[in-house]
Amino acid sequence: MHPVFAAAPAAAVAVAQSGVASQQAAVPLGIEMFVVVVSSVTGVLSARQHKLDFVGALWLAVLVGLGGGLLRDIILQVGDVYILNQPLALPTSLIAATITFVFPMIVERQDRIIDILDIFAVGLYSAVGADKAMVYGFEPTVCVMMGFFTAVGGGLLRDICLAKTPSIFKRGNFYAIAAIAGSTAYIFLVQGCSVNNIAALTFSTALTMFVRWLSLHYNIQSPTEVDLTRVVPRRHRTADVAGARREVTARSADALADRRERTLADIQERREQERRKEALSRLKRMRRKRGQRKLDMQR
Repeated sequence: MHPVFAAAPAAAVAVAQSGVASQQAAVPLGIEMFVVVVSSVTGVLSARQHKLDFVGALWLAVLVGLGGGLLRDIILQVGDVYILNQPLALPTSLIAATITFVFPMIVERQDRIIDILDIFAVGLYSAVGADKAMVYGFEPTVCVMMGFFTAVGGGLLRDICLAKTPSIFKRGNFYAIAAIAGSTAYIFLVQGCSVNNIAALTFSTALTMFVRWLSLHYNIQSPTEVDLTRVVPRRHRTADVAGARREVTARSADALADRRERTLADIQERREQERRKEALSRLKRMRRKRGQRKLDMQR
């Protein structure tokens, strides 16, 4: 049997054996398309910042709006590709991108609103992505990872196309961490606490937005370096410091002894030079006296 036709039965078996809900969380179509529009608008804004043409703006809009879900579906390989199964997704993204590109004044002064809607989209995408992986019977860790890819995969692909280090990998306020928190909360509520999918979806989206707001309000940023020596018990650090001090003291003593030897050698050499000069001076004086005596005798 061709692999394409074998994918659906295999997926059905996985769902039947998973012990979880056999249907994905039902997100209202209006909210679903609204999230696609918001994500596509952020893609167009990035294209305008980098002076891309209309084709580039459309491309980035589709990547940001639908790239995360496409990346998730490629990894899952269950034959259920959202961008192909939802006939409104791609046209909605393209129309939103076109309007934003032609009439940028609609959103150019709405940075704060765009940021709020963007993190809302991240929260919703993280929960929906985790839900889809859960429905097909994957392990919780895989579900969390799929929620993460769905939420930030579009921005990751955008930055790669713009030849930039992906923003989710750089130090900054919580964005990817907020997505992970949202998808983790969704899986925990549905699988661990048997909470209704829609209630879990609402809570996880709110949690994602709250984590993002918390990091912005208190300027909490992801770490770039971790130095475990700072958490070593004080007694161990004291012993290390004492050992270092002893080593420094020993080195200082050796250096002092070497310097003393060099100083003594210099003093000895100077004394020897002075003795030579004094001997030469005496010899010259004696020669002058002899010369003077000879002159006196001749007279």
